[in-house]
Amino acid sequence: MDFEVIFKALGEATRIKIIKLLSLKPMYVCELEGVLNISQPRISQHLKILRHAGLVEVEKEGQRAIYSLNIDLIENVSSGFMNFLEAPLEKLENFHQESDRMIQIEKDPNIAICKACTTSRR
Repeated sequence: MDFEVIFKALGEATRIKIIKLLSLKPMYVCELEGVLNISQPRISQHLKILRHAGLVEVEKEGQRAIYSLNIDLIENVSSGFMNFLEAPLEKLENFHQESDRMIQIEKDPNIAICKACTTSRR
């Protein structure tokens, strides 16, 4: 699961609003346009980003398209991200260097001094 793509897609206020609106019901672009009070091209651009991330699905109805949430993906992202946060660092594929560094900083006297200074200021 590519959390970076998903969270980038969610990293804009209008796209969060679209996600919330689509959680209420599937909608046509014209409906989103009316509710959000922004132009069709801007809505379409946001929907394109959300579709690329897999968060939104589209179903064609003749010339028109109706957009809905990909609930399965959203549920998987939610549980998958919690699993990611709970996983030991050394078990994560792209975190071997960070895991090694976490061990090293515990032995670093400069880090100990820094932590002591920060703690004494509180």
